[in-house]
Amino acid sequence: MNPAAQLLMRAYACMTGTLRGRLVNRLARSGDAPICGLFYHRVADTTPNDWTIGVEAFRRQIDWLAERFDVVSLAEAHRRLIQQDSKRPAVVITFDDGYADNCAHAVPMLIDRGLPFTYFVTTENIRNQSPFPHDKAAGAPLKPNTLTELRTMADQGVEIGAHTLTHPNLGECPPRQIREEIVGSIDQVRQWIGRDVRSFAFPYGFPINMTPLGMQIAREAGIRTICSAYGAYNIPSSTREYEGALHFRRMHADPEWSRFINWMTFDPRKLHAPEPINDTIWLGGEKPYQRLHEAVGAGS
Repeated sequence: MNPAAQLLMRAYACMTGTLRGRLVNRLARSGDAPICGLFYHRVADTTPNDWTIGVEAFRRQIDWLAERFDVVSLAEAHRRLIQQDSKRPAVVITFDDGYADNCAHAVPMLIDRGLPFTYFVTTENIRNQSPFPHDKAAGAPLKPNTLTELRTMADQGVEIGAHTLTHPNLGECPPRQIREEIVGSIDQVRQWIGRDVRSFAFPYGFPINMTPLGMQIAREAGIRTICSAYGAYNIPSSTREYEGALHFRRMHADPEWSRFINWMTFDPRKLHAPEPINDTIWLGGEKPYQRLHEAVGAGS
């Protein structure tokens, strides 16, 4: 982000700061404080790309979050959302894909601080020790995690989630492949770590990448929390379970500090996030963020 854009972002955050604070306080009083989902991919100082954040930048973000939020597990976020018991803004930390570099700094950093997180893995890349397709396309193949690393994380209390077999765009896959990718990855992770798998993250995670069939298959495979990756906050009064499964929205943990702070201080623009295909299936027919729109309209 160039200096002019940074200045504009800071000015916008400053001008809307009072509204943000009032809205969050109002929601918190009724157990509706927002729960933010953050996703990272790779934490490293080598081979930088759009899905890598430097070690010190990551450390700065994590320390800032730990001072200002309840850092909770996906399971605890699920409970707070369903029981409308969110009295303080919270954040859930997640990783997608499964990069070996994360075990050098990010994973030990979080474990040492006692901060929970969920680690979603694309299983065929780990099983075959082959680079992820997006890294091959970028001309910079990077090493995935090993089975030993995943099992060690699981033994240390890290939740390991499924992220398909091969990281395809499930929005373009035929039904049989959707089932194989979702159920196959869940079964593989369960076999590797010897524990139940309760969370699944759609690759890419935008509305076009998510289908009602995919959500149904994940739910039937025992998944309780289905993660997307296209922004917005999770609000208890706008969240519903559908036969035990919950759609949890996440946003990218932007390496640019100004944008990161802006998103994490409850930017009202994130109230207008897109909905996945047939999202009303997962929200009991209620429009997402209805109560938030009403609160913003009230101006306090």
